[in-house]
Amino acid sequence: MAYLIKGAHVVDPQVGLDDVRDVLVEDKSIVEVAECIDAPDAEVIDGAGKYLVPGLVDMHVHFRDPGFEYKETIASGSRAAAHGGFTDVATMPNTDPVTDTGAEIRYQIDTARRAGLVHVRPMGALTRGEKGESLAEIGDMVMEGASAFSDDGHGVQSAGMMKTCMAYVSQFDRVVCAHCEVESLSKNGVINSGNAATRLGMFGWPPLGEELEIWRDIELCRSTGCALHICHISTAKGLEMVRAAKAEGLPVTCEVTPHHLFLCDEDIDDTYNTNLKMNPPLRKRSDMEALVEGILDGSIDCLVTDHAPHAAHEKDCEWEIAFFGTIGLETSLPLMLTNLVSTGKMSWNRLVEVMAINPRNLLRCKPVKIEAGSQADLTLIDPKREIDVTKEYFVGKSKNSAFLGSHLTGVATDVLMAGKRTLTDGVVA
Repeated sequence: MAYLIKGAHVVDPQVGLDDVRDVLVEDKSIVEVAECIDAPDAEVIDGAGKYLVPGLVDMHVHFRDPGFEYKETIASGSRAAAHGGFTDVATMPNTDPVTDTGAEIRYQIDTARRAGLVHVRPMGALTRGEKGESLAEIGDMVMEGASAFSDDGHGVQSAGMMKTCMAYVSQFDRVVCAHCEVESLSKNGVINSGNAATRLGMFGWPPLGEELEIWRDIELCRSTGCALHICHISTAKGLEMVRAAKAEGLPVTCEVTPHHLFLCDEDIDDTYNTNLKMNPPLRKRSDMEALVEGILDGSIDCLVTDHAPHAAHEKDCEWEIAFFGTIGLETSLPLMLTNLVSTGKMSWNRLVEVMAINPRNLLRCKPVKIEAGSQADLTLIDPKREIDVTKEYFVGKSKNSAFLGSHLTGVATDVLMAGKRTLTDGVVA
């Protein structure tokens, strides 16, 4: 199938492109990018007034498959990803069974291929069963296509075990993605330590529980030389440590979520909205503001959603027993466009870097560029289309969004994944 995207504003800093162009796609590839293309046999996609960028990538999602399919499946998660404008996602390994062998990696890739909506690039566990006791089958998982490695959900508690993991992974040109949480400090915590915890009468979760492990893992990075990526960073002090590591030349990167950029613990009120309960928790306003500065100035490398679907009964309960997490794939881009791009704080080039270029690099994927010969993974965005975030807006299985009730401007309208049109005028194929 051939598609001709006409008159879109193409943004791709990799090729120095920030102008209106026509883009011709045939089969799986881009075959031409020019000011005016005539292709009478191609299906025309009207790009006037829209932005065309390399396909968006979310390198931190939970599709719950296998083991928790009542929350989300690879198929339903893929639908949510396509609806949000993504062509690629990296799934975290805390499934059941844990994704700690090549067989589980292959299961996810094959299942995603059958769904045919996004490229799923599974992460493998660092330790068997994510128990932090012995190495998982790292080499086997690399052979089957593992994109990176993480014990996401709680992190590796033993410094010695984490050093062993990093030393081993460093041999395979893969990144260790660290969920930084010292469980002896975060134990029983359900909200950030501070005024909100005191006001609402709940056990606090101190920032030190995250920051101490960020420091530890940066030191292990220095010791082993292994590339280290800090997951869902949430504190100003943690970000300062990452900045210092980068300035030193260490291979350290980090990511941030929309909920940590645009929400803080002040947003948690006496309605006890459990959709605002997440791991790590919403921090202070000063942390939120520091993270916004970090993603604008380049200190933070990637925007991720930490898409964490849960069934209604797992959220519609007391705060203390509600599950941690919020979905995010379908609101991530609109939140960035509404809060940062349309306000002039973030350029389109920077948006493409944090949502497409950098995560691809970290996952060791082949670059996608808007030029002839590149794979046609493309996202077309209408910066003026408005959406209301309601439960009906979401196409995945779960509706536990921290941003329900929001009115946002800017959304993906069309997606091509390896030349296949997976989103058409906002509707998933």
